[in-house]
Amino acid sequence: MPAISNSPDPATRYPLSGNDEVIFLRPFITAPYIEVGDYSYYHAAENPEAFERTNVRYGHEGMKEKLIIGRFCAVAEGATFIMGPANHRMDGPSTFPFPILGEGWADHMGLIMDLPSRGDTSVGHDVWLGYQSLVMPGVKIGHGAIVATRAVVTRDVPPYAIVAGNPARVVRFRFDESTIARLLEIAWWDRPIGWISAHIPALMAGEVADLA
Repeated sequence: MPAISNSPDPATRYPLSGNDEVIFLRPFITAPYIEVGDYSYYHAAENPEAFERTNVRYGHEGMKEKLIIGRFCAVAEGATFIMGPANHRMDGPSTFPFPILGEGWADHMGLIMDLPSRGDTSVGHDVWLGYQSLVMPGVKIGHGAIVATRAVVTRDVPPYAIVAGNPARVVRFRFDESTIARLLEIAWWDRPIGWISAHIPALMAGEVADLA
């Protein structure tokens, strides 16, 4: 493989010179309940810097759940994550969340706080989230998966699956089972950045054997 003299700095906020529509997400994340890996980017025509406020909804400090996004993920404009605190109780006659509106109703905040958790929402490495896709609380999206435009993801997505629709369902897998197993074993996203840079042609248009 040809030597690559340099690679983008994952701490750079705007990796494309003169383009303020594409950002590396990690440098913009301040919320303690959001974790994003290196090189994962967000692309939006307006104010991509507000991702954690406009695209991660209903999260707050002190919440049980986290949003974890892996490395080398491509997040298209409008892709949104709904966090666990958005849920309302459904085991009583009403779903109205009285305590969050304050005054004397706040005395019953325990009825909100003891809602069951659906766990962390996690996006694996090398995942492509399409335009205006929606990911619901507690969903796990596997490595290498693709979430189609405006898909509503309500259940876990297997590695290297393509999902679409509302609710999102598996349309097909990108590779056969043995190839997927090999890709997960190689875990290219965990390799040194020099190795990744040298293998860009193989990663984008080659065969799994080219990654040996």
